Amino acid sequence: MPEQSLEPDADGDEQKPPAITARGIAMHGPWGPVYGPVDLDIDEGGVTVLSAPAGTGRTALLMTLAGRMRTARGQLTVFGRTRATEIFKTAALAGIDELDTVSESVTVRDLVTEQRRWDAPWYTLVGRSDEDDLAAMCGPVFGELPLPKLTSYFDGLTELDQFLLRIALANTAIRPLLVVGHLDHLTDDRNRDVVLGRLIALGEKQTVITATVNGVPEHLASAVRAQIEVPNTTLAELAGAQKGGK
Repeated sequence: MPEQSLEPDADGDEQKPPAITARGIAMHGPWGPVYGPVDLDIDEGGVTVLSAPAGTGRTALLMTLAGRMRTARGQLTVFGRTRATEIFKTAALAGIDELDTVSESVTVRDLVTEQRRWDAPWYTLVGRSDEDDLAAMCGPVFGELPLPKLTSYFDGLTELDQFLLRIALANTAIRPLLVVGHLDHLTDDRNRDVVLGRLIALGEKQTVITATVNGVPEHLASAVRAQIEVPNTTLAELAGAQKGGK
Protein backbone atom coordinates (compact mmCIF):
# COMPACT_ATOMS: atom_id res chain seq x y z
CA MET A 1 0.00 0.00 0.00
CA PRO A 2 1.50 3.37 -0.96
CA GLU A 3 2.28 5.73 1.89
CA GLN A 4 -0.40 8.34 2.38
CA SER A 5 0.76 11.91 2.04
CA LEU A 6 -0.41 14.39 4.65
CA GLU A 7 -1.20 17.94 3.67
CA PRO A 8 -0.44 20.67 6.21
CA ASP A 9 -3.48 22.39 7.68
CA ALA A 10 -4.02 26.13 7.89
CA ASP A 11 -1.77 26.40 10.97
CA GLY A 12 1.08 24.57 9.29
CA ASP A 13 0.61 21.32 11.21
CA GLU A 14 0.31 17.98 9.49
CA GLN A 15 -3.31 16.98 9.00
CA LYS A 16 -4.09 13.50 10.32
CA PRO A 17 -5.79 11.04 7.99
CA PRO A 18 -9.31 10.04 9.05
CA ALA A 19 -9.54 7.40 11.76
CA ILE A 20 -12.19 5.64 9.67
CA THR A 21 -12.61 5.66 5.92
CA ALA A 22 -15.35 3.78 4.09
CA ARG A 23 -15.77 3.72 0.35
CA GLY A 24 -18.77 1.99 -1.15
CA ILE A 25 -19.17 -0.47 1.72
CA ALA A 26 -22.26 -2.65 1.54
CA MET A 27 -23.79 -5.63 3.33
CA HIS A 28 -26.04 -8.34 1.93
CA GLY A 29 -28.13 -10.86 3.82
CA PRO A 30 -30.03 -14.00 2.83
CA TRP A 31 -33.02 -11.91 1.74
CA GLY A 32 -31.20 -9.13 -0.04
CA PRO A 33 -29.23 -5.95 0.67
CA VAL A 34 -28.92 -4.74 4.27
CA TYR A 35 -27.16 -1.41 3.74
CA GLY A 36 -25.00 0.37 1.23
CA PRO A 37 -23.26 1.65 -0.60
CA VAL A 38 -22.02 3.92 2.19
CA ASP A 39 -19.10 6.36 2.13
CA LEU A 40 -17.70 7.76 5.39
CA ASP A 41 -14.79 9.82 6.66
CA ILE A 42 -14.59 9.98 10.46
CA ASP A 43 -11.85 11.94 12.17
CA GLU A 44 -9.99 10.71 15.22
CA GLY A 45 -11.25 11.72 18.64
CA GLY A 46 -14.49 13.18 19.87
CA VAL A 47 -17.99 11.97 19.10
CA THR A 48 -19.34 11.40 15.61
CA VAL A 49 -23.08 10.90 15.32
CA LEU A 50 -24.44 8.95 12.37
CA SER A 51 -27.91 10.10 11.43
CA ALA A 52 -30.04 7.34 9.92
CA PRO A 53 -33.40 5.69 10.58
CA ALA A 54 -33.39 2.89 13.14
CA GLY A 55 -33.40 -0.61 11.72
CA THR A 56 -31.34 -3.57 10.61
CA GLY A 57 -29.26 -1.52 8.18
CA ARG A 58 -28.09 0.99 10.76
CA THR A 59 -27.35 -1.75 13.29
CA ALA A 60 -25.34 -3.74 10.75
CA LEU A 61 -23.37 -0.63 9.78
CA LEU A 62 -22.38 0.03 13.39
CA MET A 63 -21.36 -3.60 13.81
CA THR A 64 -19.29 -3.37 10.63
CA LEU A 65 -17.45 -0.26 11.83
CA ALA A 66 -16.60 -2.13 15.04
CA GLY A 67 -15.27 -5.18 13.17
CA ARG A 68 -18.14 -7.48 14.16
CA MET A 69 -19.31 -7.98 10.56
CA ARG A 70 -17.55 -8.08 7.21
CA THR A 71 -18.57 -5.96 4.28
CA ALA A 72 -19.82 -7.70 1.15
CA ARG A 73 -18.05 -5.13 -0.99
CA GLY A 74 -16.27 -1.83 -0.74
CA GLN A 75 -13.26 -0.79 1.33
CA LEU A 76 -13.23 -0.05 5.07
CA THR A 77 -10.17 1.20 6.94
CA VAL A 78 -10.22 1.69 10.72
CA PHE A 79 -7.03 3.08 12.26
CA GLY A 80 -5.08 1.67 9.33
CA ARG A 81 -6.66 -1.79 9.58
CA THR A 82 -8.75 -3.28 6.80
CA ARG A 83 -9.53 -6.83 7.97
CA ALA A 84 -12.56 -7.30 10.21
CA THR A 85 -10.57 -9.46 12.64
CA GLU A 86 -8.02 -6.68 13.09
CA ILE A 87 -10.63 -3.93 13.31
CA PHE A 88 -12.33 -6.03 16.03
CA LYS A 89 -9.24 -5.66 18.23
CA THR A 90 -9.33 -1.85 18.07
CA ALA A 91 -13.02 -1.38 18.86
CA ALA A 92 -15.45 -1.75 21.74
CA LEU A 93 -19.15 -2.12 20.95
CA ALA A 94 -22.03 -1.40 23.35
CA GLY A 95 -25.75 -0.83 23.27
CA ILE A 96 -26.49 -3.31 20.49
CA ASP A 97 -29.29 -5.60 21.66
CA GLU A 98 -28.22 -8.35 19.30
CA LEU A 99 -24.84 -8.57 21.06
CA ASP A 100 -24.83 -7.24 24.61
CA THR A 101 -28.32 -7.76 25.99
CA VAL A 102 -28.03 -8.34 29.74
CA SER A 103 -30.04 -10.95 31.61
CA GLU A 104 -32.57 -9.27 33.87
CA SER A 105 -32.00 -11.63 36.79
CA VAL A 106 -28.34 -10.81 37.48
CA THR A 107 -26.95 -8.28 39.91
CA VAL A 108 -24.56 -5.47 39.16
CA ARG A 109 -21.95 -7.31 41.27
CA ASP A 110 -22.35 -10.41 39.07
CA LEU A 111 -21.92 -8.39 35.89
CA VAL A 112 -18.83 -6.54 37.10
CA THR A 113 -17.27 -9.74 38.45
CA GLU A 114 -17.90 -11.64 35.23
CA GLN A 115 -16.38 -8.85 33.12
CA ARG A 116 -13.31 -8.66 35.35
CA ARG A 117 -12.84 -12.42 34.93
CA TRP A 118 -13.12 -12.12 31.15
CA ASP A 119 -10.51 -9.36 31.17
CA ALA A 120 -8.05 -11.13 33.49
CA PRO A 121 -5.40 -13.63 32.34
CA TRP A 122 -6.68 -17.21 32.51
CA TYR A 123 -4.39 -18.07 35.42
CA THR A 124 -5.63 -15.20 37.62
CA LEU A 125 -8.15 -15.87 40.37
CA VAL A 126 -10.71 -13.06 40.43
CA GLY A 127 -12.92 -12.82 43.50
CA ARG A 128 -16.32 -11.19 43.90
CA SER A 129 -16.31 -7.52 43.04
CA ASP A 130 -16.43 -4.81 45.69
CA GLU A 131 -17.09 -1.08 45.64
CA ASP A 132 -13.56 -0.31 44.44
CA ASP A 133 -13.97 -2.67 41.48
CA LEU A 134 -17.30 -1.08 40.63
CA ALA A 135 -15.79 2.40 40.73
CA ALA A 136 -12.79 1.39 38.61
CA MET A 137 -14.97 -0.15 35.90
CA CYS A 138 -17.94 2.20 35.86
CA GLY A 139 -16.47 5.49 37.07
CA PRO A 140 -15.07 6.61 33.70
CA VAL A 141 -18.47 6.14 32.03
CA PHE A 142 -20.74 7.40 34.82
CA GLY A 143 -18.54 10.37 35.67
CA GLU A 144 -20.18 12.39 38.45
CA LEU A 145 -23.42 10.41 38.21
CA PRO A 146 -24.10 8.03 41.12
CA LEU A 147 -23.01 4.47 40.47
CA PRO A 148 -25.57 1.66 40.67
CA LYS A 149 -25.51 -0.46 43.82
CA LEU A 150 -23.68 -3.78 43.62
CA THR A 151 -26.72 -5.58 45.01
CA SER A 152 -29.18 -4.11 42.50
CA TYR A 153 -30.61 -6.38 39.83
CA PHE A 154 -30.12 -5.19 36.27
CA ASP A 155 -33.84 -5.07 35.57
CA GLY A 156 -34.30 -2.89 38.64
CA LEU A 157 -31.98 -0.18 37.35
CA THR A 158 -33.22 2.92 35.60
CA GLU A 159 -33.08 3.10 31.81
CA LEU A 160 -30.14 5.49 32.09
CA ASP A 161 -28.15 3.29 34.47
CA GLN A 162 -28.77 0.20 32.33
CA PHE A 163 -27.43 1.92 29.22
CA LEU A 164 -24.39 3.42 30.93
CA LEU A 165 -23.59 0.10 32.61
CA ARG A 166 -23.63 -1.67 29.24
CA ILE A 167 -21.15 0.89 27.94
CA ALA A 168 -18.92 0.46 31.00
CA LEU A 169 -18.88 -3.35 30.67
CA ALA A 170 -17.94 -3.10 26.99
CA ASN A 171 -15.31 -0.38 27.40
CA THR A 172 -13.03 -1.83 30.08
CA ALA A 173 -10.07 -2.10 27.71
CA ILE A 174 -10.36 1.57 26.56
CA ARG A 175 -9.76 0.71 22.92
CA PRO A 176 -9.15 3.46 20.33
CA LEU A 177 -12.69 3.14 18.95
CA LEU A 178 -15.92 2.99 20.96
CA VAL A 179 -19.11 2.31 19.00
CA VAL A 180 -22.30 2.84 20.98
CA GLY A 181 -25.69 1.74 19.73
CA HIS A 182 -28.74 3.72 19.11
CA LEU A 183 -29.35 6.79 21.26
CA ASP A 184 -32.95 6.88 20.10
CA HIS A 185 -33.63 3.57 21.86
CA LEU A 186 -33.60 5.63 25.06
CA THR A 187 -37.16 6.72 25.63
CA ASP A 188 -36.44 9.83 27.72
CA ASP A 189 -34.96 12.93 26.06
CA ARG A 190 -33.11 13.82 29.25
CA ASN A 191 -31.50 10.38 29.37
CA ARG A 192 -30.35 10.76 25.77
CA ASP A 193 -28.76 14.09 26.61
CA VAL A 194 -26.99 12.63 29.65
CA VAL A 195 -25.65 9.66 27.68
CA LEU A 196 -24.45 11.93 24.89
CA GLY A 197 -22.73 14.10 27.46
CA ARG A 198 -20.93 11.08 28.88
CA LEU A 199 -19.90 9.98 25.37
CA ILE A 200 -18.50 13.46 24.77
CA ALA A 201 -16.40 13.03 27.91
CA LEU A 202 -15.17 9.62 26.72
CA GLY A 203 -14.37 11.19 23.36
CA GLU A 204 -11.54 13.10 25.00
CA LYS A 205 -9.55 9.85 25.03
CA GLN A 206 -11.27 7.71 22.38
CA THR A 207 -12.95 8.01 19.02
CA VAL A 208 -16.64 7.53 19.71
CA ILE A 209 -19.36 6.73 17.16
CA THR A 210 -23.06 6.55 17.90
CA ALA A 211 -26.28 6.77 15.91
CA THR A 212 -29.69 8.38 16.08
CA VAL A 213 -32.43 9.26 13.65
CA ASN A 214 -33.02 12.83 14.85
CA GLY A 215 -29.50 14.15 15.20
CA VAL A 216 -28.07 15.95 18.22
CA PRO A 217 -30.00 18.56 20.23
CA GLU A 218 -28.94 22.10 19.44
CA HIS A 219 -27.49 22.73 22.90
CA LEU A 220 -25.09 19.78 22.47
CA ALA A 221 -24.36 20.06 18.75
CA SER A 222 -21.23 22.16 19.19
CA ALA A 223 -19.74 19.57 21.56
CA VAL A 224 -19.72 16.70 19.05
CA ARG A 225 -17.08 16.44 16.38
CA ALA A 226 -19.47 15.74 13.52
CA GLN A 227 -22.96 14.70 12.52
CA ILE A 228 -23.15 12.67 9.31
CA GLU A 229 -26.30 11.76 7.45
CA VAL A 230 -25.97 8.17 6.23
CA PRO A 231 -28.05 7.07 3.23
CA ASN A 232 -28.92 3.58 2.04
CA THR A 233 -29.71 1.98 5.37
CA THR A 234 -33.47 1.36 4.95
CA LEU A 235 -35.37 -1.06 2.75
CA ALA A 236 -37.02 1.80 0.89
CA GLU A 237 -33.69 3.43 0.06
CA LEU A 238 -32.12 0.13 -0.94
CA ALA A 239 -35.06 -0.73 -3.19
CA GLY A 240 -34.78 2.67 -4.85
CA ALA A 241 -31.04 2.27 -5.34
CA GLN A 242 -31.57 -1.12 -6.97
CA LYS A 243 -34.19 0.27 -9.36
CA GLY A 244 -31.95 3.19 -10.20
CA GLY A 245 -29.11 0.85 -11.02
CA LYS A 246 -31.08 -1.14 -13.54
